Amino acid sequence: MEAFSEALRYLAGSFFGTVGFAMLARVPRRAWLASGVIASLVYLVYWQLPWMGISEYLAVFCGSFLGSILGHLCARRMRIINTVYLMSAIVPVVPGLGLYRMMASLGQGQMSQGASQGVQAMIIIAMTALGLVMGSFLDRLIHDKNGKGGTP
Repeated sequence: MEAFSEALRYLAGSFFGTVGFAMLARVPRRAWLASGVIASLVYLVYWQLPWMGISEYLAVFCGSFLGSILGHLCARRMRIINTVYLMSAIVPVVPGLGLYRMMASLGQGQMSQGASQGVQAMIIIAMTALGLVMGSFLDRLIHDKNGKGGTP
């Protein structure tokens, strides 16, 4: 029961944090709910996969990939530019704490620890970008406007 309440707390935090970010970024009001739900699902994937023995980096990729797919679907359905949803989808997996720890370590003169934390944060950023790109690539394959790939 404790794990369920913890998961619920994390999902709510992802949802409300993303909706707050969407408000600050002036995302249209009608996109707030979908943005929050997508971000919550991204965080759920990112949080659960390491418990199943999958690396954190692959979990970030899978979460970002799912967010990209869902973002493209919502953008098409709601006729809003997909950047709105892609930006919101990655909010929960941005390695802000890792980057902060890197800067703190470097500021304290702990160069090797800071470099290690920086490399980990950069790998997470790269996996996030790769997940978004792969989701966009798959969406483009399926919904090619020129009729050369997939169904319209």
